[in-house]
Amino acid sequence: MRTKCLRVAGLALAVVFGAGAAGAEELNGTLKKIKDTGVINIGYRDSSIPFSYLDDNQKPVGFAIDICMKIVDAVKKELKLDRLNVEFNPVTSSGRIPLLANGTIDVECGSTTNNPDRLKQVAFTNTHFLTATRFISKKSSKLNSIEDLKGKTVASTSGTTNIRQLTETNAARNLGINIVPAKEHAESFLMVETDRAVAAVLDDILLASFAAGAKDPDAYVISTDAFSKPEPYGIMLRKDDPAFKKVADEATAALYQSAEGERLYAKWFLERIPPKGLNLNVPMGPELKKAFAKPTDSPDPDSYKAM
Repeated sequence: MRTKCLRVAGLALAVVFGAGAAGAEELNGTLKKIKDTGVINIGYRDSSIPFSYLDDNQKPVGFAIDICMKIVDAVKKELKLDRLNVEFNPVTSSGRIPLLANGTIDVECGSTTNNPDRLKQVAFTNTHFLTATRFISKKSSKLNSIEDLKGKTVASTSGTTNIRQLTETNAARNLGINIVPAKEHAESFLMVETDRAVAAVLDDILLASFAAGAKDPDAYVISTDAFSKPEPYGIMLRKDDPAFKKVADEATAALYQSAEGERLYAKWFLERIPPKGLNLNVPMGPELKKAFAKPTDSPDPDSYKAM
């Protein structure tokens, strides 16, 4: 009897220790990194208004930053942490994916397009905005269509979907455009302001923010012609990390489907925002309303068509 009891007790202990080991094995990837360090690293952009940019105090703010803080809260709850330190790291269009891959940042909170090419290297959580690639120019230049850019100097930001689409269109239509790459979005617009380029090609919402913040907003016009269909923005995550993506997906879905999601959108797109008190006045379109009601991380522009 004693031998049998010992054997039963031994089996019970094995089950307990085995469960503990299994639990330890389950915590891997980004969640394990955050648990071990007590820190989550957020990548931000310095001029992607109103998604991710610096205010007067050089503090990262924006629509995407607020979304990421919801992910931070969810991670803290998932890991049962009393405290979780948040460290902000600046990223550029060309450097954001390498910094995510090498662990410097854990999430990238900016204005990054979710597309099939990027999905080969990274993952995205649920879509928080839809944009299309267009160009901005001075009204005095009288540039109404993409064809009007033929033979002219045009700026776009290095490492973006925008400059790729501009390059592809330039080649396909044999336009002979002189494409000048900029390091950051603000530099792309500055080239138009200072007449070093006749136009800048970026996401239309970013162009709207730069025009609104210019010395003479009425001097600029955004093209009706687009280089792309409306494309989704998402918070960028590391690839092949399903546990962390699950936390991010659940946090963003809960936000978008709640009344708080609409309030957060209104805060950044329908109200005055820092540092200059600009109001972009961009109401939520039917496509984004659909994406908020039924959150998705699809990279396919056609999947966002409003019924």
